[in-house]
Amino acid sequence: MATISYVRIYGPPIMKAIRELEKLAVDMPETCIMNTILANAPQLNTYLNDPGATQEYFGAIPIDVKVERCGNIISRSGDLLGEFDFFFEWFTEPTQEQVNDLIEAIDEKLAPLGCKYTLTTKS
Repeated sequence: MATISYVRIYGPPIMKAIRELEKLAVDMPETCIMNTILANAPQLNTYLNDPGATQEYFGAIPIDVKVERCGNIISRSGDLLGEFDFFFEWFTEPTQEQVNDLIEAIDEKLAPLGCKYTLTTKS
């Protein structure tokens, strides 16, 4: 079972916060992600199976994602978001330092937006 760090955003602006978390995730090769935008996208299977489509999704934000990263940035686990808006799924069990680094990175990304969040990490 994977370890997942779930994020619940208290906004507004929730959409902008999700976009900032997507930008953060691109540079975190030790994780993949899911969020409410992707989970509800009719073309989710296309994003999962076509790196070019994934690159177009992130390019529209705009976020520059290398083709290699496109193949593993979106979670394939099938875990549901539930009450959360976003999650980071760790490829290996994270250390406490990695989780703390994630919290600091999220703080930096979301501070300019003025929204709050909670982070819950579960194995």
